[in-house]
Amino acid sequence: MTGASLQEHPFWSRRADELQSALASGPQGLSAPAARERLERHGPNAVGQEGELSALRLLLRQWESPLVLILVFGAVVSLALRQWVDASIILAIVLGSTLLGFLQEYRASTAVAELKRRLALTCRVLRDGAEIVVPARAVVPGDVVMLSAGNLVPADGLVLEAKDCLVSESALTGETFPVEKQPGVLAAATPVGARTNAVFLGSSLRSGTARVLIVETGRRTEFGAIAARLGRRAPETEFARGIRQFGYLLLRVMILIVLFVLTVNQLLGRPVVDSLLFAVALAVGLSPELLPAVVSVTLSAGARAMARRGVIVRRLEAIENLGSMTVLCTDKTGTLTEGVVALHDAVDPAMKSSRAVRELAYLNASLESGIENPLDAAIVADGARSGWSAPDRRKIDEIPYDFRRKRLTIVVVSAAGDARHLIITKGAFANVLAICATVERPDGQAPLDAAAAGELEAYFRARSEEGYRVLAVATRLVPAKDRYGHDDEAAMSFAGFLLFYDPPKPDAPRIIRDLADLGVATKVISGDNRYVTAHLANAIGLDPRSLLTGAEIAVMKDEALWQQAARTDLFVEVDPQQKERIVLALRRTGHAVGYMGDGINDAPALHAADVGISVDSAVDVARQSADVILLQRDLDVLRQGVIDGRRTFANTLKYISITTSATFGNMISMALATPLLPFLPLAAKQILLNNFLSDLPSIAISTDNVDPEHVAHAQRWNIADVRRFMIVFGLVSSLFDLLTFGTLLLLFRADEPTFQTAWFVVSLLTELAVLQLLRTRGPVFASRPSRLLLTVTLVVGAVALAAPYAGPLSDAFGFVAISPSVMAASVAIVLGYMVATEATKALYFRRPDRRAGQ
Repeated sequence: MTGASLQEHPFWSRRADELQSALASGPQGLSAPAARERLERHGPNAVGQEGELSALRLLLRQWESPLVLILVFGAVVSLALRQWVDASIILAIVLGSTLLGFLQEYRASTAVAELKRRLALTCRVLRDGAEIVVPARAVVPGDVVMLSAGNLVPADGLVLEAKDCLVSESALTGETFPVEKQPGVLAAATPVGARTNAVFLGSSLRSGTARVLIVETGRRTEFGAIAARLGRRAPETEFARGIRQFGYLLLRVMILIVLFVLTVNQLLGRPVVDSLLFAVALAVGLSPELLPAVVSVTLSAGARAMARRGVIVRRLEAIENLGSMTVLCTDKTGTLTEGVVALHDAVDPAMKSSRAVRELAYLNASLESGIENPLDAAIVADGARSGWSAPDRRKIDEIPYDFRRKRLTIVVVSAAGDARHLIITKGAFANVLAICATVERPDGQAPLDAAAAGELEAYFRARSEEGYRVLAVATRLVPAKDRYGHDDEAAMSFAGFLLFYDPPKPDAPRIIRDLADLGVATKVISGDNRYVTAHLANAIGLDPRSLLTGAEIAVMKDEALWQQAARTDLFVEVDPQQKERIVLALRRTGHAVGYMGDGINDAPALHAADVGISVDSAVDVARQSADVILLQRDLDVLRQGVIDGRRTFANTLKYISITTSATFGNMISMALATPLLPFLPLAAKQILLNNFLSDLPSIAISTDNVDPEHVAHAQRWNIADVRRFMIVFGLVSSLFDLLTFGTLLLLFRADEPTFQTAWFVVSLLTELAVLQLLRTRGPVFASRPSRLLLTVTLVVGAVALAAPYAGPLSDAFGFVAISPSVMAASVAIVLGYMVATEATKALYFRRPDRRAGQ
């Protein structure tokens, strides 16, 4: 179908058979060869190019940095002045820096891409008349896609069949309430929100089922068009925003100091070329150019480590949020309980075990085609063990489950020879009881009066308090007809109860205590009734009396919920919108909230939480709403994920704090040295070499060990604390730089080459020393660095000490052999700096709030 044809006659204004013919498709879908040909012609079904960057593109991206371009400019200036050695050194350092950045980013990008592939969405399509599962990226125009509750819509298409199909289109239209979809033909001018015969990429099924003919994929979808106009930039996280703002602060200060140094050099009559090269090298040396790369590498290394433990991070920035989590909101099934639900018993209204009730439940569960759930699976498994089937009970219709009615209805043919249909409804006790007019008795049906209802409610409460999940079953015989709707769920007869048991996990109490030790409070948010939830809470160590019901939340103002939410352990009988309100209330009172869910009804809360957590087996909309995916439904895996997240964030913050303090100290030193010294404190090529060598250990920070106090409490990005850290330790560094200047000029009467060589050694050794000293907040010898970090630091330190004596290599960089007394003084200054920094650190972190986190 051509673009012009769709512009003139959009697909929602055309008949299904006409559209199928135009797309060379049909009720059986496409053939496999046709699908492959269309995938090659139309490309992957993706809005943006989200695949990993090619190696060449990553390499070229290293040269997009303004700092690299400044260096290249310096090399060009050197070449123009025929300073071949200087130009070669600058280009070699540029090449080394870009290759280092490329190798680290390539490793990080391939690791993250592999994690994303493990979470790729799939959908059910008809190919050659058979239903198969394909990646959503492989869907093409002409495909016939089967959708059910919880599925994300993979592309734009026309609805061919639908049953109670409610679609959430808020991502596309902003409309909160779902829209019902039905086959039909609409006017070409119908706006997006009113196209009830079409579904669109970016929406999801809240209930029901649908069969859809795909018409547009990828960037040609409505969502793709909007994304293209908006640039589709993901919202910036607090962590990324803090790093960006701090980088801008450093950049502004660096520009001012570089201009100041360049101006002073000119006023002092120093050579223009040397001054220009010095300013260029100073701009690079003072800039934390590896900050984005180190942050990316550290976060991706953390993501790989977490993936090995069964925690997959969909957005790297979510690691910071996971580590800063102070409240975990979770459902109970499968996380706090074993997740192996079993049908314990089926009883009639006389509270006796009943085969008839069990068979009704089996018919309802085995014939439903909506949301897969463990309760229906338990009923079907129980029936299979009994050898049951229902060949004579042909399914007529289905009224799917939704979270407002909390019940599911199946309509089947009645017993052999009976022309009537049998309606079988199963669901939450209160919601089923509400549609019943009679109750089944051994001698027939009796009116459901207040006394009978009271007996049923008493039994429901008693069994719920014993820890059983209790559902109700009701039936009604009606004259046969073709279609059934919600209005048919009325005047039913209460048939009995279904009792399910899902025992608490043996280690749940320990895990909840362990999370509490990490400063993470566990709160249960469940649609289940208050009695069964309170029973579980008592078994796992939560307060069963600290409870709010959905009905109580419904009448609360937001301000009241803000006060109650933090003090409540159990939120029961809640709907999806109330789950979102609870999460927002906890965030409003200053908590970093993690929400763990796997169902359709969890999507709003997953979006609202600081970090959304789901499981690999969750419905599409829940997985796509989550930031973190657990490969096992296990809170212990999540607890380890919290620790890993805090460890990764701590190492990221180490680099930021240490690098910015060293950079700030160098800025101050350069600003003071330039007017006081009769020559440049370092040559341009020496600054670049110093910068390159000092960056090498920074890459190894991602592997560093982390002190226990860093993982014992939640940490959050705080730019004020980092700024304070930068000023305090940067000034300590500047004081010892001035001491070095005075020692070399006044004590040793050092000439230019000797001064530059000695200060190169001192500057590089102090940067290495401060990395080891400030990587821990406790005594330096009480915390062991990682082997890689220590090895790289020692190797670079050895290079610094050998630099003056490396023969031709030393000559190339302008170094000279310095006397033993100058070297001894340089080492003594470094040792003094280490003692002063260690003492300053002890004073700085004496305050408990600074020891707990920055």
